[in-house]
Amino acid sequence: MPVDIAARKTSSSRPIWPVTKDGLDKLPLPENAAAWARANGFTGQAGRILIVPDNAGGIAGALFGTEKPGTDGQSRLLAGKLARGLPEGVWHIEGDAGDAELLALAFLMGGYSFDRYRGKAEAAQTVLVLPAGVEEAETRRISIGVTLARDLINTPANDMGPDALEEQARLLAKAHKAQIAVTKGQQLLKQNFPMIHAVGRAGVEAPRLIDIIWGGKNHPKVTLVGKGVCFDTGGLDIKPASGMLLMKKDMGGAANVLGLAHMIMDAKLPVRLRVLIPAVENAIAGNAFRPGDILTSRKGITVEIGNTDAEGRLVLADALALADEETPDLLIDMATLTGAARVALGPDLPPFYTDDDGFADAVAKAAGAVADPVWRMPLWGPYDKKLSSRIADINNVNSDGFAGSVTAALFLKCFVEKARVWSHFDIFGWTPVEKPAAPVGGEAQAIRALYHLMKQRFPVT
Repeated sequence: MPVDIAARKTSSSRPIWPVTKDGLDKLPLPENAAAWARANGFTGQAGRILIVPDNAGGIAGALFGTEKPGTDGQSRLLAGKLARGLPEGVWHIEGDAGDAELLALAFLMGGYSFDRYRGKAEAAQTVLVLPAGVEEAETRRISIGVTLARDLINTPANDMGPDALEEQARLLAKAHKAQIAVTKGQQLLKQNFPMIHAVGRAGVEAPRLIDIIWGGKNHPKVTLVGKGVCFDTGGLDIKPASGMLLMKKDMGGAANVLGLAHMIMDAKLPVRLRVLIPAVENAIAGNAFRPGDILTSRKGITVEIGNTDAEGRLVLADALALADEETPDLLIDMATLTGAARVALGPDLPPFYTDDDGFADAVAKAAGAVADPVWRMPLWGPYDKKLSSRIADINNVNSDGFAGSVTAALFLKCFVEKARVWSHFDIFGWTPVEKPAAPVGGEAQAIRALYHLMKQRFPVT
């Protein structure tokens, strides 16, 4: 059922009573409501919703089980269950809303559904009145960014190839009056983006580099780079069929940086924002790049191709080299880069890498503040030798299969020299098991944390 938020309570608004476990007796409930709860075995179980009837057979309100916030973030996003568990109508929180900003955002995130290929959405809505002190524009801004990332990832590759991804970038740029330029096809070679061209040249739709610029020239330079592999067969080192089932999400890095870019531009943060997206399909054809090929990158580093299924780092390398040339104050790349990251930390906890301890600490604090978990991993220098090549400057995969996420980050680090702060986020971009504020499907990861950090680092004055 569609959900929305409202700034003011109406006369028809029904109450939601948050209940901690065994805290039922402490609530000022309507007559017989507590008895109804006990009759239904409701004791404030976390995430449980119990509709409370009135004396006329209607709805008096709803009890909602909450719990003490934990460190995993999910306990603070339980309100996402309200979006899927409340009947239609207008509702408001009665009593202590706890972390009111997260509650409101979780409600919108929990009500997300991807309906592009289904019938028209239901007209009826479930509406939550914003708790006191919650800014409607900010809540919507973040929700729209999350929804944009989810929608782009959920769209299958037949409707979200490089052409369509470029169109979405153009729509976002137009909405925020940003500049956009696209280098496409053979122009990639003329403009010195050889690895983006090599990875994408076998695709039916031409490879390209999307470049969005927004904001004042004198503001701090913030550059976001997102991996835009719209489908990944693995190339000539082809994946098994089971390995391709979710490869529409291999442009999840691009989807996430576009969602983050929306938040930044809509909030009008005082930065000069640049968004770079190498958009390609890693396809198989007679002109596909091969294992054993030597590619010369934009930076001049020669790369031996140890595996064509490690293509994301190749397109990111050319984009990072371009970004680095103008010495950005903050350079962030996001990519669905390695299965090794999932083995290490699972699907819900993206690792990030940086040499800047202050930035890492700020990311961790921001992630905790907004329940958008991430985990710092080390750029372990001794593993550089795992990427050695006998005939080129570097190999695109490590020699023994160990520390795959770390060595991928070390590969990218080779292409960044001038940026004052650089960080790589190895995201999954997918929710495999339903969570309170997230259905199964494409997911925005780390961008709420990064937006929170940027609001603090670059405040609007």
